[in-house]
Amino acid sequence: MTHQFPALSTEQKKELATIAQRIVATGKGILAADESTGSMAKHFQKINVENTEENRRSFRDILFSVDNSVSEYIGGVILFHETLYQKSAQGVPFPKVIKDKGIVVGINVDKGTAGLGGTDGETTTQGLDGLSERCAQYKKDGCDFAKWRCVLKISDSCPSALAIAENANVLARYASICQQNGLVPIVEPDILLEGDHDLQRCQYATEKVLAAVYKALSDHHVYLEGTLLKPNMVTAGQSCTKKYTPQEVAMATVTAFRRTVPAAVPGICFLSGGQSEEEASLNLNAMNQLPLHRPWKLSFSYGRALQASALAAWKGQAANKKAAQDAFVTQYVFIMNNMMTKICFYYTSGVAPYSRSLDTMFLSLFSTAACKAVCPL
Repeated sequence: MTHQFPALSTEQKKELATIAQRIVATGKGILAADESTGSMAKHFQKINVENTEENRRSFRDILFSVDNSVSEYIGGVILFHETLYQKSAQGVPFPKVIKDKGIVVGINVDKGTAGLGGTDGETTTQGLDGLSERCAQYKKDGCDFAKWRCVLKISDSCPSALAIAENANVLARYASICQQNGLVPIVEPDILLEGDHDLQRCQYATEKVLAAVYKALSDHHVYLEGTLLKPNMVTAGQSCTKKYTPQEVAMATVTAFRRTVPAAVPGICFLSGGQSEEEASLNLNAMNQLPLHRPWKLSFSYGRALQASALAAWKGQAANKKAAQDAFVTQYVFIMNNMMTKICFYYTSGVAPYSRSLDTMFLSLFSTAACKAVCPL
């Protein structure tokens, strides 16, 4: 029997579990503000703004300096390395600005993807070299959690067994290193939206990937209560001709996680994965209304879905700061209200739905004929 060495102390485990629970406290999600310099260039190009360090700092300042009431909706903020060491217009380091609102500060620690030989264009993620030293420094600089993204794709030959195993192992090594340095690891196996695959194909791939990830986390003695999962939603590929409802996406997604994600994991924070603001909101809302047991908190870790409205309102102009902040808060509250909406329904027949199969019950709850849902925004 193998044992973890060095083992996490009781105090270390308690700290990690407490941080994870703070991030996914009821009614809270994660703001993913960790776009790289290259990603920010693409965002700025859409609004004709030059991609300079000062412009990147100014936009981050808009997001981080909103009213303190935003802490009711944000549990954590993921930063890019550059952003961690930038300051607000008042000269206050961004980590302090965020922490003063009662929000947990996180950092993106991976170094991007690299080609995986022997596969059909699949990748692994770089950055394990020197990771322990970087995590130790980030902890000193105010971070309490980290994020690492591995990317997989769906095609006739993908994801391959090699890509699944390699990326699962990389995620597990990263998670173990983070916990040894007091950081809660957010584990992000991202299955891309590109492709013409249907919903069932994505569900199958997601289940295989997550099963491998949690096997690897167990092999590396990762303390699950001190981790969070940031996965893709189970959706059809962008080029799929068949369109699925939020309720169908919800059923496929929650079913996949119920089959693979241990109950010890405190929360699942979905990435938007290229979905529109509306799509991401509706899908998450449907998941939280689903009449299936969910042992973990279901929340989100959105970047573009939260920032797009603010970016469009800002347009690189300092005079538009207030308008951009209002747009950001409005979108955040909209998503949170959708996420927390409780389903309200009545039955047109006298037959109790619990006597039916789960699939039948689910469809009856969400069908127009049998259900009237009230979803206040």
